[in-house]
Amino acid sequence: MRSRADTIKGQGVLSAYEEQVSLVSGELAGRFQVSENQSGRYDITHFHTINLGYFLSLPFVKLHGAAVGYVHFLPETLESSIKLPGLCKAVFYRYVIRFYKSMDYLVTVNPDFVEKLAAYGIPKEKIRYIPNFVSSEEFYPVAGEERGRLRREYDIDNDAFVVLCVGQLQKRKGFFDFLEVAKRLPQVTFLWAGDFAFGAISDGYKEIREAAKNLPENVRLLGLVERGQMNGLYNLSDVMFLPSYGELFPMTILEAMNCSTPILVRDLSLYENILFDFYLKGHDNDDFVREIERLRQSPAALQAAREMSHQGHIYYSRESVARMWNEFYETVYERQTMKQKRSLPHRAGKAYEAQKHL
Repeated sequence: MRSRADTIKGQGVLSAYEEQVSLVSGELAGRFQVSENQSGRYDITHFHTINLGYFLSLPFVKLHGAAVGYVHFLPETLESSIKLPGLCKAVFYRYVIRFYKSMDYLVTVNPDFVEKLAAYGIPKEKIRYIPNFVSSEEFYPVAGEERGRLRREYDIDNDAFVVLCVGQLQKRKGFFDFLEVAKRLPQVTFLWAGDFAFGAISDGYKEIREAAKNLPENVRLLGLVERGQMNGLYNLSDVMFLPSYGELFPMTILEAMNCSTPILVRDLSLYENILFDFYLKGHDNDDFVREIERLRQSPAALQAAREMSHQGHIYYSRESVARMWNEFYETVYERQTMKQKRSLPHRAGKAYEAQKHL
């Protein structure tokens, strides 16, 4: 496993990496030995980030084994996340696709990306969809006295209705929609956990910083929250609200589902094939306001939404996702072994010819 996701805190790529490595190291320990960020000869090298050093190492990696790349984003998804000068953007986007094309296999956490990768000229047979996973040991529901303690820790009334958004501070994440909904629901407490992961090049950096100077009284920006504290935030909240305009497969949704916290998102087509009937959705701010108010006013509706979220947690269970990874890695290993066997006669022939010349 190779990753440099820890260079930027508070991003889903780091959470996804940590969860995937933990899953494979635990569930597949009897079949595979896993090492992290170590040089050497491996049957499979799984790149979780697209660092240039990793790209330059590919000739050596492929000499001994197969290269697997994780697809966390595409140029079009980066477009609304970071702002780069024209030439830098063109070069970087070209590099992203070059990196993906250089892999023997690609894994994406959203089925919609299979067609999009194919449109860049990458053969579909190289691409595999495997969803993200979140550990139930780190994210789990709490209630009663513990939930009350968590609310006291954040100075939130026990009877308050709390809506939580988790994500980087970006326009793409729907930050200004979040503020507008909060303004229209002054009786609800709104929390945002997250910061500018990419600093000043984050999309909407100046506008968001300016808006943060004059927030509605019912809105609190918590900044970057360490992952170890996020279980508490999900549990003290009544709804996890993500008005984002574009996502891949947010780890935050899986984390909230593990806590049986209802999910309310924008009605995006990408959610249809990954969230099924496990979430609530809205087209615009009017829908969001109505849905949040409906849940606040109806304990039965809120309980039904919690059950939907819990069913999503069951669907993306540790055992189910582990089976997918086992089947994928087994396939890669078997194909790589066959490839090496086919190349042996060719290598032996070249060695014989070299001896004749000597």
